[in-house]
Amino acid sequence: MAQLKFPHEWLQVQLGDVVSYGKTQKCELSDVTDDTWVLELEDIEKESSRIISRKTATERPFKSTKNRFERGNVLYGKLRPYLNKVVVADTDGVCTTEIIPLNSEPFVLYRYLFHWLKTRDFLNYVNDVSYGVNMPRLGTKDGVAAPFVLAPLAEQKVIADKLDTLLAQVENTKARLERIPHILKRFRQSVLAAAVSGRLTKEWSCTNVELREIAEFQNGYAFKSGWFENSGTHQVVKLGNIRDGHIALENSPAYVGDELAKEFSRYTPSPGDILISMTGTRFKKDYGFGCMIKDEKNLLINQRVGRVIPDRAKVSPEYLSLFVRSDVFRDQFFDGETGGVNQGNVGSKHILSILIELPTIDIQRGIVRRVDQLFAHADRIEQQVNNALARVNNLTQSILAKAFRGELTEQWRKDNLALISGENSAEALLERIKAERAAVEPAKKSRKKASS
Repeated sequence: MAQLKFPHEWLQVQLGDVVSYGKTQKCELSDVTDDTWVLELEDIEKESSRIISRKTATERPFKSTKNRFERGNVLYGKLRPYLNKVVVADTDGVCTTEIIPLNSEPFVLYRYLFHWLKTRDFLNYVNDVSYGVNMPRLGTKDGVAAPFVLAPLAEQKVIADKLDTLLAQVENTKARLERIPHILKRFRQSVLAAAVSGRLTKEWSCTNVELREIAEFQNGYAFKSGWFENSGTHQVVKLGNIRDGHIALENSPAYVGDELAKEFSRYTPSPGDILISMTGTRFKKDYGFGCMIKDEKNLLINQRVGRVIPDRAKVSPEYLSLFVRSDVFRDQFFDGETGGVNQGNVGSKHILSILIELPTIDIQRGIVRRVDQLFAHADRIEQQVNNALARVNNLTQSILAKAFRGELTEQWRKDNLALISGENSAEALLERIKAERAAVEPAKKSRKKASS
């Protein structure tokens, strides 16, 4: 076990020295009441430790054995521990056996233990010793041997209070930053709506036409999955490759050979063509609907990927792409959606009947330039937000590291020597923990000598 850096008044011990790691109280469904909280790993958000779902035994009846826990216990997710799922229980309940309840008080404060289990030092240890490739978990023996930094009890409270305050501020900052991309998304949609309705230019003069008057439309081909290869020079564009405003060829790429590519070359999009998702589109507003082909080459479009081919004498491909990405187009598009609730389809006849307000080519180009400027500004803001989020995410671990190196309480220790020495020292605290555990352990039965 690596030696950690911390004040000389503290002790580095094993987690099993201060809590009975892995010793749990089991129960069945018949042992609990209908309103008992039943916690699964999926209910805990990774990293943040927020409870994102809370169900009772009535809502989640279980067949397998569960672990009991009490209010205040630290609940540690040992399965895929890199997800950093740790919570302090706010009420009694039961949980999956992949969650280990830890009862550490009165000698180790729950909140102090909770914060330690979130540190990079602890995470590095458990990631190193976890077993299993696809679903790694922390074994009981390794959990018992895990490192733990024991501070005097009075200082534990000061550390926990400071961390609660500081990390709450970090989470608030993070939450505010995470709202900005959603605001920018609404801004971009507002810009698109203004662009195709004349609100971005004073020179607006338009003709209301159907899409069929300015473009052709082609459905993709139903390429058989058995034709696909893992690599090649001709990629088949599927629904998952279409994103709002760009094509994501890295998403589950599928390829066909030269012979098939030549046979189905009529399904090859050209620069300036707009590809749209035609299945399950109502539920793809957030991530994939339409994009324009730029300099991508050697592509073929799969079934339910639509290809809009603009008549460049009448419409700018860039302007038509803005229209296809706008809610003005989408609202009309969804009116023609038929089929299943989650996988509705839209036919080419309906798509070609969609109405578009079409200004002159020169006005279209001016609008595209204005949109590009506004989107570039939004992109710069989004990049700044992402950079800030990365710094905030690193800040949590930085604060935890400072806390468990004793840096947050350095002055407090100087001002409160009596609270960290003698009977209040970490050494004395560890001895009390050992004495308490020895007192509750059942006396070992002495062996009788065998009679001769």
